[in-house]
Amino acid sequence: MEITQNIKIAVDAIVFGYSKNELNVLLIKQKFGALKNKWALVGGFVKDDEKLQDAVHRELLEETGIKVNYLEQLFTFGDDLHRDPRFRVISVAYFALVNSTKLEAKPDTDAEEAQWFPIHKLPELAFDHDTILKTAYTRLQNKLSYQPIGFDLLNNEFLFSDLENLYSTILEKNIDRRNFRKKLLSFDILEETEKFSDKKNGRPAKLFKFNKQKYNKLLKEGFYFEIKFA
Repeated sequence: MEITQNIKIAVDAIVFGYSKNELNVLLIKQKFGALKNKWALVGGFVKDDEKLQDAVHRELLEETGIKVNYLEQLFTFGDDLHRDPRFRVISVAYFALVNSTKLEAKPDTDAEEAQWFPIHKLPELAFDHDTILKTAYTRLQNKLSYQPIGFDLLNNEFLFSDLENLYSTILEKNIDRRNFRKKLLSFDILEETEKFSDKKNGRPAKLFKFNKQKYNKLLKEGFYFEIKFA
C-alpha cells in the first residue's frame, strides 16, 4: 500500500513562571506570516537531524533568550488536521518550570515580542495553543500533589509562606496551612536556614531551602511524595 505523507513536526513549550503570588506563562508575538502579531507559545519546527528536546531548547533560546532546567514532555497534538492554517502539523508539547523573577525574556529571530502573562489574563492565542496551555495547566496542578516540582518556581531560599501561597495559587483553592506545613516538614526534605526574610512588615521569619540531593536519595529508597488536598 502506497502512503503519501507530507506532515511537519513541531515542538511547543509551555513555560510557567511564578512571581508575586501569580502563575505566569511565557508567550511570544508572531513576527511573520498570516498569524503575524498573534500571541503564541514558544515553539517551531524540528530539524531533520535534531532531537525533540534539543529543538525545544533551541526555540526557547532563539525566540526568548532563556534556558530552562525542568522540561517535561506533555502531549502530542495533531488530531485537528487544520490546527495550523498553512499545512498539516503535529506538535509535541513540553512544559517547563522556571523562577520568572530571575529570567528576563528577550525576543529574537521570528518573535516580535516575548512577555510573561498571568495565567488568567491571557491574550487570544494562535493555533490551538489555548488547548495546549489548558492541558499543561491541568498537568501542573495534578503533579503538585505527587512530585515536589513547585520548588522549581521559587527562589533557592524561600519563606514557608511563599510555598503555601504557591500551592494555593496554582491549585486555586484555600489549603489548611497548619497541616500543609506539618506534612511538608515530615518529609525531611526541607532545611531551615539561619537566614531571615528581609520583609519589613511583621515578625522576621526564617528562610527554607529544598534539599534535592536528599530527595533523590529518598526516592531510591522507595520514598513517595504525596500531599492530599480536600
